[in-house]
Amino acid sequence: MIVKKDFLKKLKEFGLNTYESKLWTALLSRGVSTAGELSDIANVPRSRSYDVLESLEKKGFIIMKLGKPIKYIAVPPEEIVNRVKKKIEDDTNVALSSLDELKDSPLLDELKLLHKNGVELVEPFDLTGIIKGRNNLYNHLEAMMKLATKSISIFTTKDGLIRKSDIFKVVFKKLAEKGVSIRIAAPLDESTASIVVSLKDSAEVKNVPNINARYCIVDGKEVTFMLLDDAEVHPTYDSGVWINTPFFAKALQAQFDMLWTAADVLKVVKRN
Repeated sequence: MIVKKDFLKKLKEFGLNTYESKLWTALLSRGVSTAGELSDIANVPRSRSYDVLESLEKKGFIIMKLGKPIKYIAVPPEEIVNRVKKKIEDDTNVALSSLDELKDSPLLDELKLLHKNGVELVEPFDLTGIIKGRNNLYNHLEAMMKLATKSISIFTTKDGLIRKSDIFKVVFKKLAEKGVSIRIAAPLDESTASIVVSLKDSAEVKNVPNINARYCIVDGKEVTFMLLDDAEVHPTYDSGVWINTPFFAKALQAQFDMLWTAADVLKVVKRN
């Protein structure tokens, strides 16, 4: 029996390896069969078949039929889907519960202290990093912004503003409630007017045309800047550099402030 590679890859989502996938699908096609028969059908070495079938039995994908020769019965696929779903839900709940316990445990305080002491020993040029992939970039930006106590300055593109307004809307709101000043500079037009209005309670947005830049400054201490034009790069290949250095951050902050002040005499999309 020939099973397409793409199909076998999808079965990995069920927690099966290649041999398990081949033997299970072979058994599904027969209903009831012996290990030898399944080995021939699935093109799995006989020396491995019994171990693999035993693994499938433990995972609940097959049932061993009493009698000789030993035969196996396939569990219906719809039942397998329900079992896999339940296992994922149970594992997720256990993991979430463990994380909740960790948040309130002395262990987290010890880890935070260890990290704080470790950072103090790190040379400034070591506090840098490269982040690859837009999802990873946004996760990093969110973590960086959540630590802000005074200010966040963001320079982004028009499309970047649209994305950030959706992804960080809740984060912006919580930070604003804590008194953090959030300023966003971007090239604006009619398509972004509603975005500016939606952010009015948490962030101030100004129009800075003819400049495409992508960076974020937090508290004038650390910066993350993107290396590529988001209009020309696939999100998977987007990348940025994180630098934790007040020296560079303050210089970039001063340039942002100048552009921000100049934006007062430019066309600014007004908020209602």
